[in-house]
Amino acid sequence: MTTVHHRYATVRGQQLFYREAGPAGAPTVVLLHGFPTSSFMFRNLIPLLADRYHVIAPDHLGFGLSDAPSADEFDYTFDALADLTQGLLTQLGVTRFALYVQDYGAPIGWRLALANPAAVTAIVTQNGNGYEAGLAPEFWKPVREYWQEKNPQTEAAVRQALTLEVTRWQYLHGVPDESLVSPDTWHHDFALLSRPGNDLVQLRLFADYAGNLPLYPKLHAYLRESGVPLLAVWGRNDEIFLPEGALAFADDAPGAEICLLDGGHFLLESHLDAAAGSIRGFLERALP
Repeated sequence: MTTVHHRYATVRGQQLFYREAGPAGAPTVVLLHGFPTSSFMFRNLIPLLADRYHVIAPDHLGFGLSDAPSADEFDYTFDALADLTQGLLTQLGVTRFALYVQDYGAPIGWRLALANPAAVTAIVTQNGNGYEAGLAPEFWKPVREYWQEKNPQTEAAVRQALTLEVTRWQYLHGVPDESLVSPDTWHHDFALLSRPGNDLVQLRLFADYAGNLPLYPKLHAYLRESGVPLLAVWGRNDEIFLPEGALAFADDAPGAEICLLDGGHFLLESHLDAAAGSIRGFLERALP
């Protein structure tokens, strides 16, 4: 049975929670979670990777078991979350690593890669967007309206993403057999979303997400110039980040591997074995 350690580290004055497993001397794989979850989403994947990789899965500030200072106490931006993640890796002595990014983990991971291209040995993007083509118009319409003008009406629309109903939808949409997805997932995430003041944290990040789109051309140039090995393993039925977003990586990442599975946004909940098999095969080819 794989031993998974549950640890805390203080970075820039903030306490971050992270899961760690696998041999310390093995190639490191950093797992970056999305909204509205935490490293909890990797609880079943970590044991499937840790036999031959050193796995680190942090909770972003404001998520999971990491500190969640109020939006008045901390300026929540994707730049700030990436800075904390890099600070954690530096504190742990991790200088080279493969990235697994999903949802919010993608813009955080892209910032790490752009800041230090030589540090990233490989990329697995699981419904982690990097192209305008991946943004599902219906889902992103109210978010774009919030970017353009913040008023009670646009705020009320994006606040729907903080409800139990929409949290549940994120886990179940596009999943052919919904009985494969444990209700523990959305109830776990909703309980953390519902902490006093966390709504304002999430609204701040919804607003800041607009700043991720101008990074896309820089990401594409990085993929072309670095030649970093990349796997896009994607739920083809995702109505947040469309499969076109997965296919687009092949335009810029030399030799990109694209694996579309019959699932939704949180692929690990319904297609763990298939996704893990693709990821392990890719890492074995990509990492020495």
